[in-house]
Amino acid sequence: QVQLVESGGGLVQAGGSLRLSCAASGSIFSISAMGWYRQAPGKQRELVASMTREGSTVYADSVKGRFTIARDNAKNTVYLQMNSLKPEDTAVYYCNVVDGYRGYWGQGTRVTVAS
Repeated sequence: QVQLVESGGGLVQAGGSLRLSCAASGSIFSISAMGWYRQAPGKQRELVASMTREGSTVYADSVKGRFTIARDNAKNTVYLQMNSLKPEDTAVYYCNVVDGYRGYWGQGTRVTVAS
């Protein structure tokens, strides 16, 4: 089993920044993809950004140019730097990690952007 611990959420004014972190631990085999999803009230969970072990990235159109994903393979940690935050970025953000053929989810960290 792989455990994910997220941190970095909170309340921020529009235009502000936050940095999320997610550290994986436990019986790790070989982590391939690491990413972030979010779920706003009344909406489906959606991909925000993901990164392969080799560094290839995918971003949702709504966050391109504002959010940056990064990972430290040695620490099994993924980060999400969120700049120029908007009220519509308000959601619970979930870390997702693919280890071997299994996917794991973090417990979620809430991000609230006040207008």
